[in-house]
Amino acid sequence: MRDADLVASVIADTIALHERVRQSDLQPIADAAAAIATAMRKGGKLLVFGNGGSASDAQHAAAELVGRFARERMALPAIALTTDTSVLTSVANDYAFERVFARQVEALGRPGDVALGISTSGRSPNVVAGLNAARERGLETIALTGCDGGDVGRAAGVHINVPSDSTPRVQEVHRTLLHAICELVENAVAG
Repeated sequence: MRDADLVASVIADTIALHERVRQSDLQPIADAAAAIATAMRKGGKLLVFGNGGSASDAQHAAAELVGRFARERMALPAIALTTDTSVLTSVANDYAFERVFARQVEALGRPGDVALGISTSGRSPNVVAGLNAARERGLETIALTGCDGGDVGRAAGVHINVPSDSTPRVQEVHRTLLHAICELVENAVAG
């Protein structure tokens, strides 16, 4: 296969998955954005987390809300729980890697906040633990998953699923959906 053909195949695959998601029930995406906007209007915040590429997506989403997404407006309170290496490594060392997000939710989460866990596999034990800790503390919970959603999807009040086993393609659609959520939140809170 020529390099250009491979690129065309990648683009075709991601377009096909985007289209599959576009044709699915989009209400969970609107529900997620509404929960985040409602929390922020009431003084709450978004706690967002995931592993690997999903950690990067968590940081990206938080940056879009704290900074700006598409227009000038007030800063919105969002924290990526994937950024503090001292917290991550101390919790992983002293407790277990499964607790790296739960422990931060316990420290930072308050009733009225929202926790958003991202997992392309739907099987990340630390994301499940983070969502469980959030629910126990009275936070709204959202899962953004791939595959069939797995335990991560079942741990959340709102579940947004990208039904594919291809991690790269799921991540591409996740980024699009996170942008849609950011735009909806921005419009609702700053509109």
